[in-house]
Amino acid sequence: MLLSPIEYLKGVGPLRGDMLKKELNIFTFKDLLEHFPLRHLDRTKVDKIGHLNPHADYAQITGKLMQMDIVGEKRAKRLVAYLQDDTGEMELTWFQGINWVQKALVVGEKYLVFGKLSSFMGKLQLTHPEFEIYTAEKASGKKFLEPIYPSTEKLKVRGLNGRAIAKLTYALLQQLSEKNFPENMPEALITQYRFIKRWDAYCNIHFPATDGLYKHAVRRLKFEELFFAQIRLGLIRSTRHRFSKGWVFDKVGDLFNNFYSNQLPFSLTNAQKRVLKEIRKDAGSGKQMNRLLQGDVGSGKTIVALLSMLIAADNGFQSVLMAPTEILAQQHFNGITEVLGDMNVGVRLLTGSTKTKERKEILAKCEDGSVHILIGTHAVIEEKVQFKNLGFAVIDEQHKFGVAQRAKLWKKNSLPPHILVMTATPIPRTLALTAYGDLDYSVIDELPPGRQPINTLHRYENKRHQVMDFIKAEIAKGRQAYIVYPLIEESSKMDYENLMKGFEEVKSFFPEPKYWISMVHGKQPAEQKETNMQRFIKGDTQIMVSTTVIEVGVNVPNASVMVIESAEKFGLSQLHQLRGRVGRGAEKSFCILLTGGKLSQDATERIRILCATNDGFAVAEKDLEIRGPGDIEGTRQSGDLNFKIANIVQDKVILEAAKEAATAIVENDPDCTMAENLPVKEYLERQKGKTMWSKIS
Repeated sequence: MLLSPIEYLKGVGPLRGDMLKKELNIFTFKDLLEHFPLRHLDRTKVDKIGHLNPHADYAQITGKLMQMDIVGEKRAKRLVAYLQDDTGEMELTWFQGINWVQKALVVGEKYLVFGKLSSFMGKLQLTHPEFEIYTAEKASGKKFLEPIYPSTEKLKVRGLNGRAIAKLTYALLQQLSEKNFPENMPEALITQYRFIKRWDAYCNIHFPATDGLYKHAVRRLKFEELFFAQIRLGLIRSTRHRFSKGWVFDKVGDLFNNFYSNQLPFSLTNAQKRVLKEIRKDAGSGKQMNRLLQGDVGSGKTIVALLSMLIAADNGFQSVLMAPTEILAQQHFNGITEVLGDMNVGVRLLTGSTKTKERKEILAKCEDGSVHILIGTHAVIEEKVQFKNLGFAVIDEQHKFGVAQRAKLWKKNSLPPHILVMTATPIPRTLALTAYGDLDYSVIDELPPGRQPINTLHRYENKRHQVMDFIKAEIAKGRQAYIVYPLIEESSKMDYENLMKGFEEVKSFFPEPKYWISMVHGKQPAEQKETNMQRFIKGDTQIMVSTTVIEVGVNVPNASVMVIESAEKFGLSQLHQLRGRVGRGAEKSFCILLTGGKLSQDATERIRILCATNDGFAVAEKDLEIRGPGDIEGTRQSGDLNFKIANIVQDKVILEAAKEAATAIVENDPDCTMAENLPVKEYLERQKGKTMWSKIS
């Protein structure tokens, strides 16, 4: 019955049903029950006029209508009525619908009145209150708290405001009973957390008799939602661990050992060693690895990826490293070929800009196995790119690739390659548990030795001269600087004009031939972009003026200053990413956030956080708090974060408990065949449109 189409509910019909589907995604009876109220109004109590709390938002009173007057003229006209009980008299005021209200009210009649409490000339009054004839059964108010539901303007036109949705929900609950809501969690879990029954939870989240019952309902339904999200992810991970075959890398050979002993430019941190050990264990298990590697800017993820690819080569397998932009792919290629030196490892770069002749040569070498590591953009997943024996794939910044794009890598060999997903945007634990819960994940939570913390400063626009003088002083020491402009307009033409205006302004502070400036932006041809980038990397230019195309992947150890123009227009994680372009050498580095004079509360908070900490995980946690989970871009395309009632920021404690309970079930009884776990299995099988049990096992 819960899966019945919404138009079959009495009072809905085809027209209203279509509107509910389009406006609120309510397709079934179940969807209506999961359209939860925003809040409740307490109309269970009737107050005495003389005992009203002046600080309350709403009040419900009963009394005799003593008098009605129209006060003022034209636009200033209002209807004032006076209601009296045995403790005093109260003014009721209407500014709209005056004629209708005047006809509906009768002086001398007794009314039950409810409305928003306000104060006028020091006296309490109710503005635009609702009213109905008083009867004995209404003497003690309503039997439950009144729900307030979200609606839309289009629905209100069709007569489906919040109150109408409440009537539909109430009518639906009258048709249902406990048998429509069988328990879906183990009895022991329900007892452990003292949860109310599912049926009681649905009744009390909509029409609770008390605030306490409402809180019990919310707690139960939040836990349930997070618990099943974790069960689904856990089952996907468990199935992969149990059934997905993977290539076995059973040895660490000459390439790895030679590189580790002779070529490695620095000692690995303990965090890097730990992650490498986790990857080696996965790749030797005979199961396909699917691991997320997250670490802050500059924590050394790429060297871990390279060492893993050398293990693959030692075992006779090829590797591919896929990056979202040509700049980043080129950066990886340059960095990897430089540290490998003259080692006998075939590394090639394949992007959209690769010339036809070179492309043919690369494709041939991939097929005959002489390319050990192919680095590139999404060009590497094209059908023409075939490998002799692909065994390891590294995907950098996974969220910038679609699911279908990534899946093409799986088909490049008879068994799918081991997958290492890297992200330089640290993910808060709560987000990782929900967005990436089906991956095993590793964290590099340590920066290489010798890295100095970046000094982050905030300066207002009126201090621009001092900021430019500071850059001059750094250049005089032999350093270089970035000046980054935001992409703020929807029109790329406007963005280009903003950048060019900024470029001219920078040139006025840094005239040629004393200073040389590179400029990089998205509209440039790839060749020009690369030339300008290389001039800066080689030190031929001292200043790089750019849009956010340099957000990831550009590594210039000599750059010691990052100026971010209009910093208030950037998100927190993007500011942190940009800041990570400096501080890559041994010298003290600076990030200067340049803003206008007027800042919103959010922008002020973002800038305060960035100036206070260099820790990317702390920044990400704050970003999640400020923006909320619904706004975090690029977490996953699967919609796992579209929770109906749970909030992963506010409900961290519930999430951790749900994760613990789900993990215990998945580890001990992955097929949910034990008697106590059958409710979980049956619930998953009933979930149409969700992850079906057949897909999991």
